[in-house]
This record gives sequence, C-alpha cells and structure tokens, in this order.
Amino acid sequence: MDTALRDHVRQRAGGRCEYCHVIPRIDTAPFCIDHIIAKKHHGTDAIENLALACFWCNIFKSENLSGIDPLTGNIVQLFHPRQDLWAEHFSWQGPVLVGQTESARATIDVLNINLNERVAVRESLLAEGIIC
Repeated sequence: MDTALRDHVRQRAGGRCEYCHVIPRIDTAPFCIDHIIAKKHHGTDAIENLALACFWCNIFKSENLSGIDPLTGNIVQLFHPRQDLWAEHFSWQGPVLVGQTESARATIDVLNINLNERVAVRESLLAEGIIC
C-alpha cells in the first residue's frame, strides 16, 4: 500500500480511529490501516475497503466480519465505516462507548472497546479535559 493511499485514509478519517473514535495523540500505539473486509475474505486494497484503526481496535477486530450482539444474541455484521454512519450506531456515556444498534453492540464487544483498561484511559483523559 503506497503512502498516498495511507495518507488519504488518515485524512478521510479525520485522524480518528473509525471504530472507537480515539485520536492518535492520546494513544501511544501506532494507528493502522484496517481492511474492513480482510484479504482472507477476498477484501482488497481499494479505498472503500480501508479504514483508520487504532492499534487495539485493529488487533481485536482481526479478520472478523461479524459478532454476536450481547443484548439480543443475534449474529450480526460488524460496524462498517464505509457503509454505516458512526453517530447513528454509537454514543458516549462518559468514557464508555454505547451501541445503539445490534451491529454497534457486537462491534464494541468483538473489538473490546469497553475493556476496563481502555475505559480507564478514557476516564483519565476526560478528567484531565483532554477529550470530551
């Protein structure tokens, strides 16, 4: 993947992880370019299949395309940053990311977005006024 493509993905994302919305300056691990549909599942390097992801979301998402909504028990497709609008699926309750849809709840679960350690970091940043 060339530098211009990587830069385009970062710019389009506004510098935020397209899954948990963390910004790079508060996350010490490098951001990654995620294949929304993994190459293993015949995904490509096409711009519409790429998303900016923080290290943790990228690691936990891995090659997953679906998950189980912890509320309904239904198997659903994970949040798709190119097809879904983040604000229609997620909202913040303090440092905790809340899923408004089955897809969002499954994504939060699979990507461990509300893992205690991740929430604690966001809570500290909120207390310091670094994020809101």
